[in-house]
Parts: sequence; C-alpha cells; structure tokens
Amino acid sequence: MSVQKALEGIDSEIIVVDNASSDRSCQMVKERFKEAILIENQNNMGFPKGNNIGVSKAKGKYICILNPDTVVAEDTFSKVLEFVQNKENLGVVGCKLIDGTGNFLPESKRNVPTPKISLLKLLGNDKSYYANHLSENQSGKASVFVGAFMFVERQKYLDLKGFDEDFFMYGEDIDLCYRAEKSGLENYYFSDAVIIHYKGESTLKDKIYFERFYGAMNIFYKKHFKTNFLLDFCTNVAIKCFLLFNSFRKNSIVKKIPESYIFISEDEEFRLVLEQKMLKNIVLLKDYKNYNFNLLDKKSVEIIFDNNFVSNKEIIAFMQNNKNRNFTFKIRPRTTNFLIGSNSKEEKGEVII
Repeated sequence: MSVQKALEGIDSEIIVVDNASSDRSCQMVKERFKEAILIENQNNMGFPKGNNIGVSKAKGKYICILNPDTVVAEDTFSKVLEFVQNKENLGVVGCKLIDGTGNFLPESKRNVPTPKISLLKLLGNDKSYYANHLSENQSGKASVFVGAFMFVERQKYLDLKGFDEDFFMYGEDIDLCYRAEKSGLENYYFSDAVIIHYKGESTLKDKIYFERFYGAMNIFYKKHFKTNFLLDFCTNVAIKCFLLFNSFRKNSIVKKIPESYIFISEDEEFRLVLEQKMLKNIVLLKDYKNYNFNLLDKKSVEIIFDNNFVSNKEIIAFMQNNKNRNFTFKIRPRTTNFLIGSNSKEEKGEVII
C-alpha cells in the first residue's frame, strides 16, 4: 500500500512475485491491488530466482527490488529518481533503513565482506563490516546494500545477469553489489530516502537462519575468494559460539507490555474497535504535532498511527525522532482494519486484526 502512494505521478508498474506462499497472499493481492502484476510461482524458487522472474517482466528504465516487510515514504521513489540523475556509471543504490522501533539499521551500507572481515564480525568486531566512512545521514559511495531495497537500471541488472540463482536466500544481494563494482559501476548509499524494514522481525534468528546465511556466504567466498580449511574451521566455531550466546540472550529478553496506548487518528469508530479487540484503553489523539510527548518519558507507551490520517513520511520521521524513548509503534495501513509493526528485532513482527 505504501508503494502505491509513493508511485503516484510516476510512470511505473508494481510486480508482485509469490513463491508458493501457504497463506492468502495471492488472493489478497488480487482483491486489493488489481493493478499489480502478480506472478504465482508453483514452488518456492528462492529469493534470487523469484526476483529475476519479476525483473524479466518489467518494462521500465529502473527497477527497485523491495521486500514485502517494508514501508516506504510517499516521496521515496521521487527522491531516488532525482538522486540518480546525471550519475555516471551508476550501479546499485541503497537507502537508509530503520527497524520497527525507529532505530537505524547499520546494514543499510556495508563494505565487501571478505572472509577476514566476516570472521572478525562473527568474533564481535564489526568496524570494517559496515561502511562507517559515511554516517547514517550522509549520502555517498558504498559497496554493499541489502536486498530489502535495491534500486538499479534494469538494463544494467540484466547485463549483470541479475541475482545469482546458486543462492537461495541471503548472499545474493552482496554478490550482485560486488559484481557491479567489479564491472566498473559505482554503488551509492542515499540517506535522504528512509524506509521501515521489519528486518529479522519477519525471520527468526534461529539455527536454520544461521545455517542458511553462512551457507550462502560460503557460496560467495568460493565464487570470489580463495578459501582454506583454517578459515572454514574458524567460521564454524564462531557460528556455534554465536548461536550459544544468542540462545542465552534471547532467554534473558523480557517482552515489554505497554502501560498505555495512543491512537493518532480522527477515527473514533476504529478506536472503539481497537479497544474491544485489544481489551485496552486507547486514547485518541488528533493534534499530535502539538502534543508534548516528553510527558510520557517515564511510561511504556504504544503509539498507533492511522495511515489514513498521518502520512508514512510523517510516521517514519516521528519514529526516528522518538526512538529509544520506551515507545513501541504500530501502523494501521490506509483503507485497512488491521495493524502492523514490531516491538523488537528479537521477535517476529505481528499483524493485529
């Protein structure tokens, strides 16, 4: 829904690729997004192949690979289109990603994860892993971006032969960015475009996740670097240690329950529905721009945004400006009767109907 709004006034098309999902995703797209081009794969072909199939149907000059667990601002694509004008040797463009709590995701911009850099990151030293020569609010050249948002000229994507389908999930975005740079193209991080990525909230960081992720990285290393027994051994040991540490950390996390709820909207009827469904007292707040949220600093508050009343751009700005204040955030997408969001990167996001 946020994509539709962000594409108003832009000659564009929306292509949705479904990899044999087991829920009602396809039916929902057919009912709510009739103008979208829906590709229904009969099997889960993996992230790279699914996207390559989608790009093969595209007709525009540019393509944007976008995850379904993202929310874009109304001016995201217009800003990116303006940014790429007159850029010579343009490769892949990434944007600023924030999570469901408003915090910056450092993987928005990364360096090429050589075996040494990746091993250091596994051991807790990520200084060289992220593109720290740029601040989160500073645009400039960077090497690697995540597949949640990748903007590139369609013909250049095709010239690079798209995502490498030897990958199934994870690693293909690193590989594409690296091959773009090796071919002489220049990749850019664009900080003025900010989107929400419910990163990890859609994928639990369990043993299967780590096995898939580092399995993908092994494909990347074998393709582009020389590997050896010592590196493989150290990597496997580091993964096991990280999994052990992660299990202890997860057990120590206590899920916070908000003390109060604020619904930023003019829809009193839906506020009453929320109260009935959630069994919580929910305060309707219309003039949120003039409200002093500092009064809530000592409370755990869930703020629910009505996208019919507040733009995604305003929601994203509010989340960034009020991160780390004991607030959690949910969004009611336009023309819907449900909420989306997540309270922590350590748990899956949720849809409240």
